[in-house]
Amino acid sequence: MECTAESVAEAMRAVAAVVVEHRDELLRLDREIGDGDHGENMARGFTALVSKLDGHAPASPGGVLRLVATTLISTVGGAAGPLYGTAFLRAATSVGDVASMDGTVVAKALRAALEGVVARGKAEVGDKTMVDALTPAVAAAESVAASGGGVAEVLSAAADAAELGADSTVPLVARKGRASYLGERSAGHLDPGARSTSLLLRTFAGRAR
Repeated sequence: MECTAESVAEAMRAVAAVVVEHRDELLRLDREIGDGDHGENMARGFTALVSKLDGHAPASPGGVLRLVATTLISTVGGAAGPLYGTAFLRAATSVGDVASMDGTVVAKALRAALEGVVARGKAEVGDKTMVDALTPAVAAAESVAASGGGVAEVLSAAADAAELGADSTVPLVARKGRASYLGERSAGHLDPGARSTSLLLRTFAGRAR
């Protein structure tokens, strides 16, 4: 299958529902090693996005991704707003004005998103951040796309890798963000940003089937 503006918008509505469903889980994870507002911030941002999509949905996949970016930047507080906003903005730029996205375009958009997050947050793999989920997700997506995989296969591989990447943050000692203030006490906890990244990619994969 290919991703049109309509299907991307529907995927974002599904993400909004999943984020609201997991709001308390993300709050709990962030309370353990952060400032405790990740679930609330993400739920607020994606709920605002649904309202904007209901008002006027863009006509291209890139337009939808750009709307996600601007909405999250303007409504999500803490580090998540700028990081996710930059990710979606870079993805939108990568997609350009194509009418639909195939597996290759999706993989390139994920690569652009990762580069945006790294540029904004200066994090590396092993720092216990969303980069630990997104980096293996992009590698898996690119591998499947290079083998001719379609959107569903690319996103499924990305989601699987993101979940493993998120789980890998549990034993890590945080080197970025508020969690780094805890030092060794940050080990033993799942990073909330990595968890929300895996939730988003799993939802995208589910919608692409």
